[in-house]
Amino acid sequence: MDEQLAMLFVIVKAGGIFAPIAFIFFHFVRQFLFIPVSVICIAGGVLFGTIAGTFYSLIGLLFSSFLFYFIVNRMPKTYERLSKIKRKWFGEYRNLTVGQIAILRLIPFIHYHLLSFCLIERKKSLKQYMKASFITNIPLALFYTVFGEFISRFTPTLIIIILFSLSVLVYILREKVTIIKWKEFFKATAS
Repeated sequence: MDEQLAMLFVIVKAGGIFAPIAFIFFHFVRQFLFIPVSVICIAGGVLFGTIAGTFYSLIGLLFSSFLFYFIVNRMPKTYERLSKIKRKWFGEYRNLTVGQIAILRLIPFIHYHLLSFCLIERKKSLKQYMKASFITNIPLALFYTVFGEFISRFTPTLIIIILFSLSVLVYILREKVTIIKWKEFFKATAS
């Protein structure tokens, strides 16, 4: 992964005017290279500064979300697999809110596209999904771009406090009502 990041720095530094385009494109292909979103956002902060890095990261993440929307909706087996993973991680009847997804995207070990899948299930149309995706990507891009330099200096205690605080926020922002259809409820209790 270090070689890929070194390649990103070389491409962007040599790119001049095309550096932002190369960075956005790298955001777009990052999912195929298995590079975490947070690493790319941190690199954007180092290369372009806070404002431009956040802006370019948001554009790259939106393109990535757009691609994911079309791939998942065209592949029913992948859609079903992601649905099973979502049920396993979050529960059968749990639907994450947009606020919860925004907070969960700040936690590095929760998969970015699993959360995008949760958004697809909540917001079916492309327009609603892209709007929700934009909203949930703002804290991610801003946090890792601005504080990327300082995250490497965090102590384990501070990391645990931050993760605990994010967990509390996820709980507070949860959906307060769960609606279970009559047939599903009795099917679940009969098993």
